[in-house]
Amino acid sequence: MTAASSSQPIAPHGRTRITSRALDRIVTAVTADALDVDPQHVRVELADSAGALALHVSTPIGVVALPRITADPGVVARTGGNVLQRARNAQEQIRTSVAELTGSEIATVVVHLTGATIQAEARVQ
Repeated sequence: MTAASSSQPIAPHGRTRITSRALDRIVTAVTADALDVDPQHVRVELADSAGALALHVSTPIGVVALPRITADPGVVARTGGNVLQRARNAQEQIRTSVAELTGSEIATVVVHLTGATIQAEARVQ
């Protein structure tokens, strides 16, 4: 055996499959993190789109209480912007994170906001 042949990478045997349940769990966790909600409130639909993955997520969005916004309008910017900005940002975060975590090509990400979960702003310590 020569040095040249031993330095070549060995081709992997078999293949790796990610089940739809595993994909569902990954998309659920990423979505919950992106929109600051409990994962149990996130619903995911997966579909094939010409060999790529199409994602449709339905979820509430975590928002700061109105009295807090009235008292401190800057809280909206600190929590990621208004609802539409946060939904757009979440859509891109879901696309990027799911692609990185699964190696899948993501065709589309549809975010359907089903409600709002009122939350206190996290305090910096």
